[in-house]
Amino acid sequence: MEKKVSKRGAWVAAARPRTLPLALASIFLGSFLAAFYGAFEWEVLLLAALTTVFLQVLSNLANDYGDSIHGADSVEREGPSRSVQAGHISAADMRKAMILFACLSFISGVLLLAVAIDFSWQELLFFLGLGVLAIIAAITYTSGKRPYGYAGLGDISVFVFFGLVGVLGTFYLHTGYVEPALFLPAASSGFFATAVLNLNNIRDIRSDKAAGKLSIPVRIGRRAAVFYHWLLLGGGLLASAIYVLLNYRSPWQWLFLLSVPLLVINAKAVKEKETASALDPYLKQMALATLAYVITFGIGHLLAK
Repeated sequence: MEKKVSKRGAWVAAARPRTLPLALASIFLGSFLAAFYGAFEWEVLLLAALTTVFLQVLSNLANDYGDSIHGADSVEREGPSRSVQAGHISAADMRKAMILFACLSFISGVLLLAVAIDFSWQELLFFLGLGVLAIIAAITYTSGKRPYGYAGLGDISVFVFFGLVGVLGTFYLHTGYVEPALFLPAASSGFFATAVLNLNNIRDIRSDKAAGKLSIPVRIGRRAAVFYHWLLLGGGLLASAIYVLLNYRSPWQWLFLLSVPLLVINAKAVKEKETASALDPYLKQMALATLAYVITFGIGHLLAK
């Protein structure tokens, strides 16, 4: 017998709060780096975090809606069921919620720009355009006539927005400039975030294949997807190690290596756990491992100042 779900519980499930630590990781990393370079503003951190939370919830709602409409969240799906697919939230109500969070994301983003940027039309238009692109990317991942997630392009989007844009954009809003070397820790954030998506796609490989969702694991197969996962984790650590070597001040900068055991646990689980139910807990574990990396990397650099 199916467990009865309250309306509130259905909305919480659709918002997927367990994804928020991963979404916030790039904002925290960009802010830590800004403090390391001698510039940090609490208002920027708080508004950037709020905007990111709105965007992530929007993405999750759109994913629930899009996968249900396109069939990836059918009754054959092995992962947790989605609210629209299960009938707990109507498609019409989900579309209204998506519009609401798109508006909240835009308003919060405008407030962030008002606080962070001295008046410059060029900067304002650039970041407004970036914000609109982020909203469009969040909605069209699995929604619309040609969702790019179904073409296997989600990894690129996650790497760009959860890595390069999130870290470098936040750093710029704190400082007003970007250091080229910061592409390395930004890439680390992007690699780890992409690993979360890849794990999710490995878990859903059967239902995605049946629905015509050509994620990378569907395209290359499970065995190669596991190797790809290891490359993502190794690439994230390597990029951070190179950054530290190029900007070395103190042994404290290696503090991020404390997160390595968490990444090893995740790498082993992806290889050994083959059922969706066994893999599912490691999505949250990978998101928290990414946050642990960010916190240890950030604190280590602040101690090295």
